[in-house]
Amino acid sequence: MSRLARQLDLARRDAFADAALEAWEFDVLAALRRAGAPHSMSPGQLAHETLVGSGTMTNRVDRLEAKGLVRRAPNPRDGRGVLVVLTPQGAARSEAALTALLARERVVLAALDDPEQQQLAQLLRRLLLPLDGSGRVFEPGVGHPATG
Repeated sequence: MSRLARQLDLARRDAFADAALEAWEFDVLAALRRAGAPHSMSPGQLAHETLVGSGTMTNRVDRLEAKGLVRRAPNPRDGRGVLVVLTPQGAARSEAALTALLARERVVLAALDDPEQQQLAQLLRRLLLPLDGSGRVFEPGVGHPATG
């Protein structure tokens, strides 16, 4: 599993490099894309989605904003807060990175036929189920998202 994870990580980095993005940049942009129109979230929501602290997220938003990939806008529901908004350039770069990543993943998965790919997806879901976003393994029946 470690060797496969390493190979997938290298493929991910190459795909993002093709789009002139770092992995962390893609993670933030992808979180904004997943949010749906108008592709905006509070910095706190982004930090939660990308599993980083608020200070780290502030730094990341600053850097992405300097590159024109996101912008800050007033939060219409909270006059004191801001939203991080995906710019058209950020959307285009994240789309390019995702397209490149999917192409690389298809190469890896080409070794399996369709039923094997479906079986792999099911098995990976089973492996991931007991994990939360931090990578900690839940004890059966204790605080598990599926069991409460």
